[in-house]
Amino acid sequence: MNATSTCEQHALELADIIDFKWLAAADGMRVHVERLQTDPAYARDCLDKAATSPRAAVRDAANRLRRQLGLV
Repeated sequence: MNATSTCEQHALELADIIDFKWLAAADGMRVHVERLQTDPAYARDCLDKAATSPRAAVRDAANRLRRQLGLV
């Protein structure tokens, strides 16, 4: 069985958020990790800005987080 626990899912999500934070930083974006997790309006704004990045890695990370955070 390949099910993940809530704790494991949260850890995977946090790893993706940290990855996104550093990728976005290379584009000059500052990302507040805790706020990204708790403030849907802030998260949407960050992810929308990242979606316009010229770097595919930033856009991909933003799309992945959008799905994980349920902001699709």
